[in-house]
Amino acid sequence: MDLVTSDPSDEVEVRPGVYLSQLAAGDEMSIQHVRMEPDGLVPEHSHHHEQLGFVYQGEQTFILEDGSEVTAGPGESYWLRSHEVHAAENQGDEEMLAIDIFSPPRHSPNWLDE
Repeated sequence: MDLVTSDPSDEVEVRPGVYLSQLAAGDEMSIQHVRMEPDGLVPEHSHHHEQLGFVYQGEQTFILEDGSEVTAGPGESYWLRSHEVHAAENQGDEEMLAIDIFSPPRHSPNWLDE
């Protein structure tokens, strides 16, 4: 078993107002912490990872390839399929906090490195 201690200094700003922290990563999956300030935006993209997430503060709005929007709020979870085109934005007035799980694992929180 590996125990990973979260360290705020490990947080990476991947876009203006969007911060990721790598938590644990194993052979089959990984987990990251997401912090998004109001008006923070992750532009449209896709990735080979299947992505599960859980919002525990604020709201995160996903903009899908067809232009539809789905907003996840506190206590709600979401699933993005592998290669599903999406963007994510904090359209609210409160900081958004979430946990994302990726399979296969994403070993660097900075998705710009992929």
